[in-house]
Amino acid sequence: MTTKYSIKTAFLGVKSNKSRSALTILGIVIGITAIIMMVSIGRGAENLILGEISGLGAETIVVRPGREPSGPTDLSDTLFANSLKGKDVDALQRSGNVPDLINLMPVLSVPGTVSYKGETYKRPQIIGGGAEFWAKTFDVYPEIGTLFDDNDIRQKANVAIVGNEVVKELFGNENPIGKKITIKDRKFRIVGVFPDKGQVAFLNIDNTVLVPYTTAQTYLLGIDHYHEIIIKVASPDVVERSVLDIERTIRDSHNITDPEKDDFYIETQQGLVDQISTIIGTLTIFLASVVAIALVVAGVGVMNIMLVSVTERTREIGLRKALGATTKNILEQFLFESIILTGIGGIIGVLFGALFAYLISVIITTYAGLSWPFSFSFGAAFLGLFVSTLVGLVFGIYPARKASRKSPIEALRYE
Repeated sequence: MTTKYSIKTAFLGVKSNKSRSALTILGIVIGITAIIMMVSIGRGAENLILGEISGLGAETIVVRPGREPSGPTDLSDTLFANSLKGKDVDALQRSGNVPDLINLMPVLSVPGTVSYKGETYKRPQIIGGGAEFWAKTFDVYPEIGTLFDDNDIRQKANVAIVGNEVVKELFGNENPIGKKITIKDRKFRIVGVFPDKGQVAFLNIDNTVLVPYTTAQTYLLGIDHYHEIIIKVASPDVVERSVLDIERTIRDSHNITDPEKDDFYIETQQGLVDQISTIIGTLTIFLASVVAIALVVAGVGVMNIMLVSVTERTREIGLRKALGATTKNILEQFLFESIILTGIGGIIGVLFGALFAYLISVIITTYAGLSWPFSFSFGAAFLGLFVSTLVGLVFGIYPARKASRKSPIEALRYE
């Protein structure tokens, strides 16, 4: 009996009891489906986040107050840190301190609502910043109206540029230019409206309200510090050098001689990309490893069914041996049956995993308003097929050996 004939016989054995075969591979299908989904969703999330980060540009550097959080317990200290102040902005802009600096923008986040004549918009992102820097960084210029300028920033003017969704909620079809909205009991004149842009680099432009950072700092928040400083340098090639210049400049401004005592930290786009890729990759591997336990359970189920099959087909084994089949032939036949079962389960699992991952991406994109990309990993598909085949091989060996060692005389007598 050749190997080719053993494989053909194994296929016939699987086909002869379709219901049992389907139930046997169910665990494999579920396990592989889950693994493919985890990897696909993880890569989709990574692509989405990295796409948002890239919206800032590779030449962007962000300076944040407080010590860089190394865990959840450090997050509150960072959120309430107040170490970035006007003197730091002046020092960074001073000629020679950061030679490759092109421009910078202090940023403040203002909690609250926006209202107009009794109508209130409760979900705005109120940002204190610089309009020209904002427009160039996010490549979003007013659809109607204009940007406020440096003069407005110096004078702490009560002017604002609003997103498309804010206009629809508060004004409907009315032209909002020149109208005054209320933020924290203070009137702001609308000078521009952003176009329908959607999500850009973690910000939804459509529900943004942008005001001068000096106005936000003095009148809306009443603080003397900034939540972050966004810096643009000449090119991505000078980012590393500029980071060293920024660190030196702010340490001098804060009279810090020991880097271990820094009360600020710096994020670059490449640094964020690396961190996020590592975090999501680790999380995906962990979840896939947890799901892989299901494959071990499924493998035990395959072994159990194969043992039952060996017992039921004892007379068949005796007859084959009596007709000249060797121990190796019987071993191959039952081992191939196990591998075929789990291999089919792996193929079905890969197809189901890809299908469900695609449906999830469509649902998130449609109902959550995120541009969630569908990502199919051929590496994960290959791994799933390999693992499912390996499960069949490992958990099929014992039943196959048990079948091959049966005595043909005793097997033929079996009732």
